[in-house]
Amino acid sequence: MPSRAVKYGSSANDADLPWTVASLPFDRIDHSRVRSDEELFFVLAGASFVESGSDIYTHILTSYFGDSPVADWLARHWEREELQHGRALRAYVEAVWPEFDWNSAYAKFLAEYSTYCEVEQLEPTPALELAARCVVETSTATLYRSLQDYTDEPVLKQLAGNIRSDEVRHYKNFHRYFNEYNRAEGNGRWKILEALVRRVVEVRREDSDCALRHVFELRYPDRDIQSPEYRRISALARSLVMRHASAEMMVKMLLKPLALPPRFQSCVQMPLARAMQRYFMLQ
Repeated sequence: MPSRAVKYGSSANDADLPWTVASLPFDRIDHSRVRSDEELFFVLAGASFVESGSDIYTHILTSYFGDSPVADWLARHWEREELQHGRALRAYVEAVWPEFDWNSAYAKFLAEYSTYCEVEQLEPTPALELAARCVVETSTATLYRSLQDYTDEPVLKQLAGNIRSDEVRHYKNFHRYFNEYNRAEGNGRWKILEALVRRVVEVRREDSDCALRHVFELRYPDRDIQSPEYRRISALARSLVMRHASAEMMVKMLLKPLALPPRFQSCVQMPLARAMQRYFMLQ
């Protein structure tokens, strides 16, 4: 699939967005705080790829949900905000690491990533797919909160905070739509849990790993993804996120579609948070 141009600037259509790429002071980035941070480079470049390819998923999801308020919200709001995340992250990466050929690496990422985005890979019912989308939004909100806490570079801190706020709002919308659909579908907790677990596994395997591989292959063209260097980089990138993530908050968001009794959730939340941290650190 050919690379698509990703523009940085804002347009009149962005007037109703919570923030715009043009509002970020990229010319005031403190390069001394981020330029030599290799793990940060890989996390940001990988995230910029995934966010920039979000329109593929939008088209699949809008088709899946047909003529419905969910499809309308996806097309009018979610897609535009996700693509803006991609533009902003790309602008930051290219400002700090101008030698990185973003277009070339993204084109190769997109060619692989688009093969993962098929209607057949969605959950069998709308409610279960909306529950699964809550997993994706939990993952992204966790990522940007981690970046916000990790960095002391002011522009990146502002950017990560902006995206995190969007992702939390997206999560709330997906959860609200899940509740509406599930009242009609009547899926039990076991079915919902299965959908949540499936998407947790897919997020790790398909999105972040695919992006990281293509960033690595361009950054180190003489090294193989089976090399110790790739394993080192992959571990560093996961460590950056999980060292600064609130695993307890992540699990709380993941469990919300299950509507567990409060006492039971308080018992399982901390053990699940520790297990989740180990899962993402050891993969």
